[in-house]
Amino acid sequence: MSATGTGTGQVVVVGGGIAGLAAAHRLLERGARVTVLEAADRVGGKLLPGEIAGVRVDLGAESMLARRPEAVDLAREVGLADRLQPPATATASLWTRGALRPMPKGHVMGVPGTAAALTGVLSAEGLARVERDADLPRTEVGDDVAVGEYVAARLGREVVDRLVEPLLGGVYAGDAYRISMRSAVPQLFRAARTHTSLTEAVRGIQAAAAEAQRSGRTGPVFMGIEGGVGSLPLAVAESVRARGGKILTGTPVTELRREPLGGWRVVTADRVLHADAVVLATPAPAAARLLGAESPGAAAELRAVEYASMALITLAYRRGDAALPEGSGFLVPPVDGRTIKASTFASRKWGWIAGQDPDVLVVRTSVGRYGETEILGREDSELVDLSRHDLREATGLDAVPLRSRVTRWTDGLPQYPVGHHARVARVRDHVAGLPGLAVCGAVYDGVGIPACVASAHAAVDQLAGDLRAVQELTAHPVQSLHGGAGE
Repeated sequence: MSATGTGTGQVVVVGGGIAGLAAAHRLLERGARVTVLEAADRVGGKLLPGEIAGVRVDLGAESMLARRPEAVDLAREVGLADRLQPPATATASLWTRGALRPMPKGHVMGVPGTAAALTGVLSAEGLARVERDADLPRTEVGDDVAVGEYVAARLGREVVDRLVEPLLGGVYAGDAYRISMRSAVPQLFRAARTHTSLTEAVRGIQAAAAEAQRSGRTGPVFMGIEGGVGSLPLAVAESVRARGGKILTGTPVTELRREPLGGWRVVTADRVLHADAVVLATPAPAAARLLGAESPGAAAELRAVEYASMALITLAYRRGDAALPEGSGFLVPPVDGRTIKASTFASRKWGWIAGQDPDVLVVRTSVGRYGETEILGREDSELVDLSRHDLREATGLDAVPLRSRVTRWTDGLPQYPVGHHARVARVRDHVAGLPGLAVCGAVYDGVGIPACVASAHAAVDQLAGDLRAVQELTAHPVQSLHGGAGE
């Protein structure tokens, strides 16, 4: 069955981020011959290990949702089982209304089960507005609705502006009033369709989670990796090569065409590859360009996907100079008008960072949301100064850092506006007409690491003629939760 991505068929995976690498890993398990083509000079995409002041850190994503099995299982499969670590602390704060306030307990992506859960974060008027939810008639969600629009209608804008926005912003760098509830918070969307009261729906979700906790079916919500989550794609790539797979970096694909007698012709600057099947694991713009000739419909849909850019500022301090509040960091509501949108006290959050050098304290901040271009046009030194200013205002931290690093993720996060699920379904309908082709990655089923791995596995299943996983993900995307503080 070479043309279906199993047996001894030749499969080309375009894209060497975690989705493409996970697809290659799964294909090799099933006996395919695999070549991964990555345009950049390294694999890993938004997962990037780095160093500051002699301490290893993540310069991209720093944690992965552990309540979904895909990412943690992949880490175990490639030899990282003994390096998996939950956060040392996940007690985060909100920097809002002029003070650091404890992150409320008992909410689903910022949506509370009771007004009392938000005491201290909302004004008295805001708390009273939440209480009205129980008396309001049903708010229909239809086929999809913006998270902010629906929550504001039920509980008032203050809940959205003070809590939902910073949590969703940490995942998507987006605007809660544009982001799809069906795609971004599917758990809440399903509950909203069966409950009149939103707070009642949240309490139902919480009760189910509590029961799972009592029965021992759940472990840590999030997991990191000693040495950084950025080591995951490197380990997967090593496993791919050990199994006979080829990985070519610095090799952008310039053309993708069907062969007259079946299979695919994959063109790069210096070679032409012939494949029985192709997995396209690139961001939407690159996928649109490559699909333009063979599937104009899919290409048009993918060209319409918008992205947000952001930057991470990593700061290293002498521990003796840098007193910080307790906890793992804080989130910042956009309504407060600050520059940074979050900060992670990385040495507090991750034991493996703290253990490397007891005299160094690492702090991360992030800037940039959907539609913000001016801030990302600043020089690195300006972003460091702006971050230090906000950290001083929030925490009193006024020390001069030993080192600083700015990592820019231009067009790093696909946006999931209302109707995103329908767009994904249309893309996959178009692609279904092209035998031996499948798509995967952050643009389709969720932006988190487990979502990307699940998307990759579904793409491999599709090549083998099994559409169940693709259909399940299209109907029920993987919710990407916020990691507690930071990015």
